[in-house]
Amino acid sequence: MPRKKSDTNESEGHQAAEVAPAPAQQSAPQQSAPQQRTAPYNHIFVGQKPVMNYAMSALIQLSQAGEVVVKARGMAISRAVDVAEIVTKRLGNGAFKVKDIEISTEVVGEGAEQRNISSIEIVVGK
Repeated sequence: MPRKKSDTNESEGHQAAEVAPAPAQQSAPQQSAPQQRTAPYNHIFVGQKPVMNYAMSALIQLSQAGEVVVKARGMAISRAVDVAEIVTKRLGNGAFKVKDIEISTEVVGEGAEQRNISSIEIVVGK
């Protein structure tokens, strides 16, 4: 019988614990809503991850869509060029080529913090 009392206490503790996370789970979709992908699925935005992560992602997209756009800004531009070269020469075995390259400058920030950042878009396809 004493064991049942402890089981009852534990189950009451679990009920209190289950009630507390429920509001957090309800607020989680509200926080993830702004993070929904708005860009097309064949666009890859290069950042600080290892180059091979982006190259493999590009290869998967190329097998599905036939064309992929590798985009980067600032210091990640060299990494985007590496991704395009790896996909076309090492992983693609000559099946893919660089179709187009577009470079531009984006204005970021407001007021005194406004600055220009270089950007690149590399279109890789069959």
